[in-house]
Amino acid sequence: MAIQKINILQLISLAHLHPILDVRSPAEFTQAHIPNAINLPLFTDEERKIVGTAYKQQSRQIAIKFGLDYFGVKMKLMVEAAEQIMANSKHQQPVPTVVVHCWRGGMRSAAVAWLLDVYGFKVYLLQGGYKAYRAWARQQFELPLQCTIVGGYTGSGKTEVLQKLAEMGMPVIPLESLANHKGSAFGAIGQAPQPTQEMFENQLAHSIFLATQLASTHHHTTIFIEDESQRIGLLKLPNPIWQTMRNSPIFFLDIPFNNRLLFIVQQYGSLPKDKLVNAIMRIQKRLGGLETKNAINFLLENNFTECFNILLLYYDKWYLKGLYNRENLPTLLNKIPCTNVDIENVHLLLHEKNNH
Repeated sequence: MAIQKINILQLISLAHLHPILDVRSPAEFTQAHIPNAINLPLFTDEERKIVGTAYKQQSRQIAIKFGLDYFGVKMKLMVEAAEQIMANSKHQQPVPTVVVHCWRGGMRSAAVAWLLDVYGFKVYLLQGGYKAYRAWARQQFELPLQCTIVGGYTGSGKTEVLQKLAEMGMPVIPLESLANHKGSAFGAIGQAPQPTQEMFENQLAHSIFLATQLASTHHHTTIFIEDESQRIGLLKLPNPIWQTMRNSPIFFLDIPFNNRLLFIVQQYGSLPKDKLVNAIMRIQKRLGGLETKNAINFLLENNFTECFNILLLYYDKWYLKGLYNRENLPTLLNKIPCTNVDIENVHLLLHEKNNH
């Protein structure tokens, strides 16, 4: 059964059907990988270091011999691991089929592809490896995207509106979901750890690709993105995407302060107090000593309304500053009066967008 070499677009189409096996070392995989790939490392981190050092300091042939020492004793285990991956796969095929890649489509992926092919797998081999995928990912950030920015002060339910748009089949790029962060000092509480910057970029590129495909297939004219600062927690939006967002029309859900305050209390009031206190302390320099002290005291007294009242006023000020720090804002800003934080605001947004 011949090993078939494929490019990135073929990889993306095949990823819905077959497991992607990343044969790089565990440390390489942990740093970042193609979304939904599974690590089947040919070498441990230490073995990779030894082989790489031999390649640089001695010769290619000596490095290959070191590699064969490690590979030979693992061949049966790697086949069995691949079989287990196939057994756990939701896509069962008459012939077990996998996509294999390493860093740049070199000896590691070629060795594993050969082994699985000999055993009886149908094997697709990614040309250029993960390095080619990274080049493709960066290209996605340069695309001329047509975006609609969903804006609104903190507590406006923007994330929920975007989720509803996605459920309705609209193209959406969910930045907070990709970043595992809700965008404020409190945004990491209750979330999984943030991905590495490189992994975030990979997931973002994949999301952009899917959104643009959906937009073109269903004749949508825009992609919806939540208004965010360039930094989301520890992560940073690639500059081309950030510039696109800053120059795209923004539809601002204008919801009364007290209704947003009630929403925020419901969202955050049940979170662990120690984590909330730590989050408040992280912004004390900008919040001010007195307001920091008052917010923490109200929190410790279980007066969540007064605590979040202070914090919401602070975030409104910073959001307003970021909103107006846009060129051509008068031509970009569209305010949508909303009476409450409600998922039905999605229909007001779409009505305003269609009439824009």
